[in-house]
Amino acid sequence: MFRNKEIRQAAIWYFIITSIAAIVGFMISAAAGILALALAVLLGTIFYVLTRNRYKKIAQLSEQIDRVLHSKEQLSISEEEEGELSILQSEIVKMILRIREQNDALKNEKKHLADSLADISHQLRTPLTSVNIILSLLEKNADQQKQKELIREASGLFGQMDFLLASLLKLSRLDAGIVVFKKERIVVSNLIAVSLRPFLIPLELHDIQIQTDIPEAAEIAGDFKWLSESFQNIIKNSIESVGHHGNIRIACEDNPLFTEIIIHDDGAGFAKEDLPHLFERFYRGKDAEACGYGIGLALCKTIIMGQGGTITAKNHPNGGALFSVRFPKLPVSP
Repeated sequence: MFRNKEIRQAAIWYFIITSIAAIVGFMISAAAGILALALAVLLGTIFYVLTRNRYKKIAQLSEQIDRVLHSKEQLSISEEEEGELSILQSEIVKMILRIREQNDALKNEKKHLADSLADISHQLRTPLTSVNIILSLLEKNADQQKQKELIREASGLFGQMDFLLASLLKLSRLDAGIVVFKKERIVVSNLIAVSLRPFLIPLELHDIQIQTDIPEAAEIAGDFKWLSESFQNIIKNSIESVGHHGNIRIACEDNPLFTEIIIHDDGAGFAKEDLPHLFERFYRGKDAEACGYGIGLALCKTIIMGQGGTITAKNHPNGGALFSVRFPKLPVSP
């Protein structure tokens, strides 16, 4: 307690004032001097006891904080009566809880990063291994036709790796919060038309029919470029699901609360155990023959939710998969 400079100064002033009061008291009378000394001793004792108890509580609080911060025990700071110490304790409790939340978040982020790196390594290892095999075959095979086939196969594998790395880069930018989405009025029919454009040739080759039912006046707010990429991932998933001679229906519905875009295909739909994990990164489903990297739908969800929308996926009662994307209703223009 007396290591505190302010306490030492207070004690010195107390001694000086007490001495002066005692001297003046004895100058008046012996009784006055004795009374002055008695009052000084009483007040000094009270001050000493109260201050010592206060410092004991502060020391206990400090020790408890040290134990908590070093994870030696759970937070169990007792409540104090109203006062400065109680306010201090309340703020410290808030600080400790905040630190613990951040610490848990960092641990989860570290685990997520480790898992992601392991998944990325696994995803890249398969095409890289295939490329190495193709290169060794190219060295041993003199047939030009066979070499051309192997080169095309290697080119496809490099394309897959490029897609994966590009998607991961986009996800990392979104996670880091460095992507600023535009807030512009988007005509839904234009958005779907642009999203379908990269798939026109595959749709024709596989005889997949696209049916759209989108009101011309339907609009949403968001970033056109990012949202078109998001819908491309959904459409790509549906195309892979329906296979040859399939059908995909894209509709848009308006109500006073939100604008909903629905994409329904007549493919096999989702396995029941896959439904809770469809939008998880690197989840490829229980089906051993599942294609893709399990990153497209995760990217899709991140983009849509980042712009205030929601996305869900389920099996349609009549068969096939159904994606539902909702955006808050735009305010009516004056």
